[in-house]
Amino acid sequence: MFYLFFIALPLIVLAVFLYRWFQRQSRRNKLLATPLTAEQRQIVDKLVPITHHLPEELRPALEGKMNLFLDQITFHGNGIEITEEMKLSIAAQACLLVVNSPSWYDTLRTVLIYPTAFHSRHQRRDGYVVSEQDNIVLGESWARGPVILSWPHALQGGLDDHDGHNVVIHEFTHQLDELTGSTNGIPVLRKGQAYEAWEKAMLDAFGAHVARVEHGRKTLIDPYGATGHEEFFAEAIVTFFEKPNAFRREEPALYAQFSELLALDPAEWG
Repeated sequence: MFYLFFIALPLIVLAVFLYRWFQRQSRRNKLLATPLTAEQRQIVDKLVPITHHLPEELRPALEGKMNLFLDQITFHGNGIEITEEMKLSIAAQACLLVVNSPSWYDTLRTVLIYPTAFHSRHQRRDGYVVSEQDNIVLGESWARGPVILSWPHALQGGLDDHDGHNVVIHEFTHQLDELTGSTNGIPVLRKGQAYEAWEKAMLDAFGAHVARVEHGRKTLIDPYGATGHEEFFAEAIVTFFEKPNAFRREEPALYAQFSELLALDPAEWG
């Protein structure tokens, strides 16, 4: 009897695992196939106008991924009440990044919202000396979450899709970057996408950007991108979406890499 039990136990565990896996997959597929309501669609159209330019064939994917995002993510307000408008605005901007990509925010479960820019304390190591810096920031992205956002700046980033500033896209680009286990400007590349071509395009564009910033010249990509490869990646992705024509002219190789990575071509959206 005991012998039969020990033989059957692994099969029972496997069956339970498979049952739960199929349940999760079924729920996921149902969410991905569910459109937004008319009321939700009106809110997104108003708060995130860049979605107006999205090719029509990608609209169902955006709405399905927004539903998956809203089901997966818990929003917390720090001194601010969470509203439906907040959730939809942030979900639309975050899902725009992955609307035509297999990448997903697998490890993220929490988004924390502040009523304004907030203080963030970080340690900095210089040899054996460790110091702490207290900065005022608009957003943060932590490995495996959470993502932290200033709501006024997250809102403004969605409303103005031409100014080259978007804290939501910036921080969620960090989330995609972190899926490799480190944040360094090298995300999980698309199948068939060459690492060597990505590295060359990124390093060439980053070097040119840093040189412009150091010489006080005007830059297409936000100057903050000169602080490191990971920040350049995040700021360049914002420019890819918000100033695609200028970006394609100035950095054609990097634009091509981003377009291949995300399977999007916003310069052709009109």
